[in-house]
Amino acid sequence: MPLAIGLLIPLMGTMLGSAFVFLMKDEMSPRVRKTLLGFASGVMVAASVWSLLMPAMEMAADSGRWSVVPAAVGFLLGMGFLLALDELTPHLHVGSDTPEGPRSRLSRTAMLALAVTIHNLPEGMAVGVVFAGAAQGTAGLSLASAVAVSLGIAIQNIPEGAIISMPMRAEGNSKWRSFLIGSLSGAVEPVGALAVMLLASLLMPVMPYMLAFAAGAMFYVVVEELIPEASEGRHSNLSTIGFAVGFVLMMVLDVVMG
Repeated sequence: MPLAIGLLIPLMGTMLGSAFVFLMKDEMSPRVRKTLLGFASGVMVAASVWSLLMPAMEMAADSGRWSVVPAAVGFLLGMGFLLALDELTPHLHVGSDTPEGPRSRLSRTAMLALAVTIHNLPEGMAVGVVFAGAAQGTAGLSLASAVAVSLGIAIQNIPEGAIISMPMRAEGNSKWRSFLIGSLSGAVEPVGALAVMLLASLLMPVMPYMLAFAAGAMFYVVVEELIPEASEGRHSNLSTIGFAVGFVLMMVLDVVMG
């Protein structure tokens, strides 16, 4: 039961954020949007460092100076995987009128949802791999630290859910449809986490690489999309403040609960 709850917590965060469409006006304030993007970036960076990269190096500590190799290789593979996914999937970022990826006849709503789904995939993998590591007694990973990762991602999913549901409403969808699309965009997280959990026994020999892979995938989302969106135009200082708050919150969660 605790495992099931841990895997579902991030989805609950997305659903809570998507529900903002019932409480706010049709468009989100640029100030709020910038702050939330920065906050989400800070949480993802801190989770990648404290909960993924550091445990990956601790697991390979017996290799001495070469203990960094699994973390480095896995990180680059994760970045490369998201880069390929970004290039091969037709999607549209919030606030943009130019679709990315191969040409497609998909609607704007579908491509907006795909963009957020791409974001959420590495987060689901991260939750799955830390829970798998904790279940197997992996050094540097405990059930408490896995729950901390799940909580941290759920917290950053709250603004992310709002960021996707509000533009859906602006596109002409009803509030309930916007809420449903925003919520479903987070469904890939428990699915991805469960897939990793089911493969845990096969992944244990390469667990350091998997931890770093998830970190690289999350870093790609932050550097490629979240930070550029948060930094362009006015009010970029708010995104910087949001980043600092998100980073510190995730760092404290991981240390206190780990």
